[in-house]
Amino acid sequence: MSPRALSEIFRLEQTRNYLQSGDISAAVRLWKDYVHRPERELWHDYEWGNVHWYCCGNPLDARALLDGVMQALSPRTARELRRIVGRSDAVWNQPSPPYNSSEGQRTG
Repeated sequence: MSPRALSEIFRLEQTRNYLQSGDISAAVRLWKDYVHRPERELWHDYEWGNVHWYCCGNPLDARALLDGVMQALSPRTARELRRIVGRSDAVWNQPSPPYNSSEGQRTG
């Protein structure tokens, strides 16, 4: 991110009572790490929840926070942040591969 955008994010974290210093970068990192997890782990989290979210942060809440932050930022900085978050969103929105693509394919 540009120094200007980082400065604006820092000011936002300092002026909002629901944010602490580093919350926005932590949210970006949490969301990015979550969407790159294996699909089976994501499915397990969906079905059963994840006990680590209580101590380490809920990635879905982190993504919701990023939506709110992008609304509060200037259009230029929001665009920069949206580009970064959009990369992880693209991974999250990829269609799942077929369960077993080799089955059902017949030759000859």
